[in-house]
Amino acid sequence: MTSPLNVPSPDARSATEDRWSPRLWGTLLVLCAAMFLDALDVSMVGVALPSIATDLGLSTATLQWIVSGYILGYGGLLLLGGRAADLLGRRRVFLIALAVFALASLLGGLVDSGPLLIASRFIKGLSAAFTAPAGLSIITTTFKEGPQRNRALSIYTTCAATGFSMGLVLSGLLTELSWRWTMLLPAPIALIALVAGLRLIPHSDREDTRGGYDVPGAVTGTAAMLLLVFTVVQAPEAGWTSARTLLSFLATAVLLAAFVTIERRSASPLLRLGVLRSGPQLRAQLGAAAFFGSYVAFQFIVTQYMQSLLGWSALQTALAFLPAGVLVALSSTKIGDVVDRFGTPRVIATGFTLLVLAYAIFLQVDLTPRYAAVILPSMLLLGAACALTFPSLNIQATNGVDDDEQGMVSGLLNTSIQVGGAIFLAVVTAVITAGGHEGDASASPQAVLDSFRPGLAVVTAIAAAGLLITLTGLRRGRRAPASHPSLVVAKSTGPAGRTGGTAGTAAEQAEPVGVRD
Repeated sequence: MTSPLNVPSPDARSATEDRWSPRLWGTLLVLCAAMFLDALDVSMVGVALPSIATDLGLSTATLQWIVSGYILGYGGLLLLGGRAADLLGRRRVFLIALAVFALASLLGGLVDSGPLLIASRFIKGLSAAFTAPAGLSIITTTFKEGPQRNRALSIYTTCAATGFSMGLVLSGLLTELSWRWTMLLPAPIALIALVAGLRLIPHSDREDTRGGYDVPGAVTGTAAMLLLVFTVVQAPEAGWTSARTLLSFLATAVLLAAFVTIERRSASPLLRLGVLRSGPQLRAQLGAAAFFGSYVAFQFIVTQYMQSLLGWSALQTALAFLPAGVLVALSSTKIGDVVDRFGTPRVIATGFTLLVLAYAIFLQVDLTPRYAAVILPSMLLLGAACALTFPSLNIQATNGVDDDEQGMVSGLLNTSIQVGGAIFLAVVTAVITAGGHEGDASASPQAVLDSFRPGLAVVTAIAAAGLLITLTGLRRGRRAPASHPSLVVAKSTGPAGRTGGTAGTAAEQAEPVGVRD
């Protein structure tokens, strides 16, 4: 007969469930490595562009496609990548795409022509469009919703921010040797992660596909995203009101309308539109677009300001961003606890508030470097905002979603991030160039700085819009009735009988989720 003294207490069972095994840690590290590489690759190539242009003899128009090619492949295929993870198996999709990423990195470091380099960048973006949603959905289906998942996602998203910050510093160092090292560096890291992933990442079930694959939805959805990203990237050069740009936007609208019609009628849709009926889900998607779009545009302006007007080197510029990255890295294991205590809406609202303050403070810059008074406070606030906002947006987007749709939602979230980044960067670039001084060698430094200020104001406005979107969720939560059984999100119950979802506030969890169409 078992003594009552030998029966584990609820607290002991909870501690055992929350303790991660070495294999679970290994799985998370492999997924973090892939996300780290995605962010690292994006930030490293920017500093290397002048050296690439000189070595390969590329024009400015061709050079920008080294960046745009990656964005095109990444942003255009994310929806397809997320759904493929659900249908074909998350482990399989992740590992195959990671292998393609490694090969494309090797190709990019060895090519000797601009078109081949652009092609390698497009392939890398395409592979990242599959690794990103597959990796995120592996986390959300491996770690139980609640504190475990929140902690895993905070570490995962912190690796992205850390990779972006480290990429800026590494690119300044590696470019001194050769721009090719910035292309080659991800290859061995990806191969190591691939070997580890083959041993550690658990096998996942495929979704039942008796309803068939949504081929028409995949074609129209992918074509719409590719055309949208292509049009936005090209608009500043071609002109926002040019016939080519307007016709491209019209074609995008037609493709999106066809996609929506197909998805409403499909038995196995690429994107179940009902998921967007959830208030927290919709706010997470819009917030992600505003957050990343404002940050990418801010970094673009700040880099130009520091190098063109202050005369700082690429390495000095990277080091100026470093405090933000360090703050994010140091807070990686703490954000999950913060979300558990306060809920995603409050944490996201706080993060956006800090983001607005960071951008507003930077508006005070002038031609004299004011690092301690302006630049450093902005970077510290920016780091705190990233640490709070990015993990919380991922948690809010994936909470309450069935396992067989985690890849779809992950792909949608990454699509919002990439398309938001492309659109808002193009808008801010257009605002800056409208001043007529950006890139003008005859313009005075003060005139160039004055052309940057409207762009910074737009960046601040984008972040403020993200804050307002988040605050609507808080207001809705305060007005929500105490109990609406028919609308409450059903939460999974763990082995110990605990409710799985603890990340959101009670009001947030009471919001309706998109019913299955």
